[in-house]
Amino acid sequence: MLNKNDIVEVEIVDLTHEGAGVAKVDGFVFFVDNALPGEVIKMRVLKLKKNIGFGKVEEYVTLSPNRNHDIDATYLRSGIADFGHMTYEEQLKFKRKQVVDNLYKTAGISDVEVAETLGMDTPYAYRNKAQVPVRRVKGQLETGFYRKNSHDLIPIEDFLIQDKEIDKLIVFVRDLLRRYDLKPYDEKEQTGLIRNLVVRRGHYSGQMMLVFVTTRPKVFRIDQVIAMITEAFPSVVSIIQNINDKNTNAIFGKEFCTLYGQDTITDSMLGNDYEISAQSFYQVNTEMAEKLYQTAIDFSDLNSDSIVIDAYSGIGTIGLSFAKQVKEVYGVEVIETAVEDAKKNAERNGITNAHYVADSAENAMAKWSKDGIKPDIIIVDPPRKG
Repeated sequence: MLNKNDIVEVEIVDLTHEGAGVAKVDGFVFFVDNALPGEVIKMRVLKLKKNIGFGKVEEYVTLSPNRNHDIDATYLRSGIADFGHMTYEEQLKFKRKQVVDNLYKTAGISDVEVAETLGMDTPYAYRNKAQVPVRRVKGQLETGFYRKNSHDLIPIEDFLIQDKEIDKLIVFVRDLLRRYDLKPYDEKEQTGLIRNLVVRRGHYSGQMMLVFVTTRPKVFRIDQVIAMITEAFPSVVSIIQNINDKNTNAIFGKEFCTLYGQDTITDSMLGNDYEISAQSFYQVNTEMAEKLYQTAIDFSDLNSDSIVIDAYSGIGTIGLSFAKQVKEVYGVEVIETAVEDAKKNAERNGITNAHYVADSAENAMAKWSKDGIKPDIIIVDPPRKG
């Protein structure tokens, strides 16, 4: 019978969708961080539940040929790069396997051909958005990323997958916050001022937006802070304050105010320009979003009589990518501000055949069906929980 702290030799037989290795021993399914299929490890038992357990690697007996040895373990501990210990080529194969497994296990479908995953040439420094907590670590204000499954901050300067200009701006602002002794938020005590820094950068435009998430409106010497940021980073065209005084994991509170410059930044995707606010949902990997949308367009066999429905349309990026090649686009999105953004984005790009409503996808599609709208293509991009 297994007990906590026992050390057993196991083989890793699979991976979870979050990148943990899976081992089976004595009727238990164990989940082990930083372990890959095919590896044999000496595993320490950390926790046992009814028929599942959690373990950690004490020693690698045999290593997988698909292991990436170039990654710092800090990134794996923080959850920035859940699959960072696996070569990128193997990650792409694993993503395809997930689709095959989900179709079979969830939908009972086994006769669909799943294509190879389209990857990036350089899968680093691509994220156009960062949300970084500000906390005190060992007596000093730090920015970084939480340790997996915790709210302990690991200080990090190079986030590996974020746009390098975003990383530079975060480090610069961190140093200013220290210099002006602006207090970081303390979750336990519910004290301090600066909770988070949120940065967005246009992939093509290079424009940057910085959002200070604070617990209260007044920020000591904020004018000096802004002057120094905009002098060092002329590409920062928007600085915004968001006030979040609730004890919550949500990053933003309800109240936004613009401290400097514009309320939004702009960027382009597949030749259309978009206005992006602090809250806008905009694909974080512009290069691959373009590849994804173009692939969908190529699959769709569109013509000038086609009717397209864009369900979960956000600020309109997918539907508007299709609009110039089809007769009509109908978009539906439950978040009203996003619907307003989608309408503005259509206007901005001279698109008059895209129509957006604020509603649930189910309701809107039922209404459109009653009105005799018959789509040739339905694009579905629901939120992750969907």
